[in-house]
Amino acid sequence: MSAPVPSYGKVYLIGAGPGAQDLITLRGARLLQQADVVLHDALVTPEMLELCPQAEKISVGKRSGQRSTAQQAINAQLVECASRYALVVRLKGGDPMLFGRADEELRALEEAGIEVEVVPGITTAVAAAAATKQPLTKRGVSRSVAFFTSSTAPEHPADVDMPDSDTLVQYMGGREAIITAQRLLEQGRLPDTPVVVIENVSRADQRILRLTLDTLAHGLEPTHGPVLVMLGHAMARRPHQAAD
Repeated sequence: MSAPVPSYGKVYLIGAGPGAQDLITLRGARLLQQADVVLHDALVTPEMLELCPQAEKISVGKRSGQRSTAQQAINAQLVECASRYALVVRLKGGDPMLFGRADEELRALEEAGIEVEVVPGITTAVAAAAATKQPLTKRGVSRSVAFFTSSTAPEHPADVDMPDSDTLVQYMGGREAIITAQRLLEQGRLPDTPVVVIENVSRADQRILRLTLDTLAHGLEPTHGPVLVMLGHAMARRPHQAAD
């Protein structure tokens, strides 16, 4: 007699957006209100979790330099939760498909035969451009944008060439942005290239710093939350632009 086929619920990978509760999509908020269990990142705010008071909440936070749940363990938790609950939400800061480890989690769920759907979120770069009123593209100045991060898988070297785009956006920028600035100067970028550093995008404690590439190459003042760095001439403040 063959063994019974396990029955699984459905898993949703949902982007929570940059932090503010009202920047999640309507679909994401509706699914949170219906969820049986929510596995959430460390960057997901307490206000966001208020949208799912009925759900069991499991923190699977991954923060640089801090203790975090290994990705394989998260994958196993997702499969285990899908075997117990009808509607499972994996809630990620920003958008799941951009620096969100979505590939590993999708593969684990697909290999287990579990139905999965992705609900996009506002990625931090777009939220930062809105918060600073600095378009990432600008006619005659910037027609290409590159998103990148210095964080890599253990088997991949971190020492790689900088992207060749008009506007560069470095996720998880912090101290790594100093090295980025030094490399860009070595590659010929102008020292007075405008740089915008934004910490805790869209949150009550959001902080915006404006500097140049040369200044950034010499150091960055301490930050206490997720940092995004935008570099390029599209970041120049407009003549009549209000102060941040």
